[in-house]
Amino acid sequence: MSSCKGKKSWPELVGINGEAAAQIIMNENSSVSASTLPEDSVVTTDFRCDRVRVFVDKQDVVARVPIIG
Repeated sequence: MSSCKGKKSWPELVGINGEAAAQIIMNENSSVSASTLPEDSVVTTDFRCDRVRVFVDKQDVVARVPIIG
């Protein structure tokens, strides 16, 4: 993760709307693309510096700290 550019995690976004969080992430780090996913989603385990997954609960609220990966 140290080779990734810009901000790498967003703990301050837990508890806010998922789409709003994704926009904030992309505004704060233009090197990444952020997308929302249900918190119980099955995802690949490959690491990518250009990806942030924003896991949301059933109310579309960020459930975990979004991080690069």
